[in-house]
This record gives sequence, C-alpha cells and structure tokens, in this order.
Amino acid sequence: MRAWLLATAFLGMTFIGGQVYEFTTFYEEGLSLSTSPFSSAFFVLTGFHGAHVSVGILMLLALVGMSFAGRLSQAESNKVELIGLYWHFVDIVWIVIFTVIYLVPTEG
Repeated sequence: MRAWLLATAFLGMTFIGGQVYEFTTFYEEGLSLSTSPFSSAFFVLTGFHGAHVSVGILMLLALVGMSFAGRLSQAESNKVELIGLYWHFVDIVWIVIFTVIYLVPTEG
C-alpha cells in the first residue's frame, strides 16, 4: 500500500511540476490572467485543479505517515478508500478540463 501511495503522490507532484512549468512558460510569452477570457478560464480552471491535486498529494503522504506510525489499522481502511475516492474525483475532473481546454478546437 505504501509503495502505491508514494508512487501516486510522486506522479501527482510530477503533474504539479508540469503545471508550474506551463504556467511560467505561458506567462513569459505574455499570457496572463487578464489577457483574454480564454486565458482567465485557463488559469482559473487549471490552477484550481492544481490546488486540489496538491491537497490530494498531502492527504496521500499523510496516509503513508500514518501507516508508518502504526495509526492506520485494517479497521481504519475507510480512510484509504475515502482519500482514493477524492483522488479519482480530481482525476475525472482533469479529464473534463483537459478535453475542454486542450482538445476542443476554438475558432479564430
């Protein structure tokens, strides 16, 4: 369990690193929160999602810490399930955001 939780947290951190890189690159190219309605939507949607991913990473790492401290018994497995549900919800939301922002063609 610990290995999978750590792997998931690492992949989440990789995602956040990519998002920081993308935000930085776009900002350096002149795209900001106030450049256009698209840029506002882009930064708000992806930024809000990134904040939720960051919370998920902290929760995953908290589970790992609890398991090492012996505070995560089999009777308390619902904690792992609930955090897993949160993580998967955030993942599904990303599929929608990615489709709308990156895959749906825009005019002009």
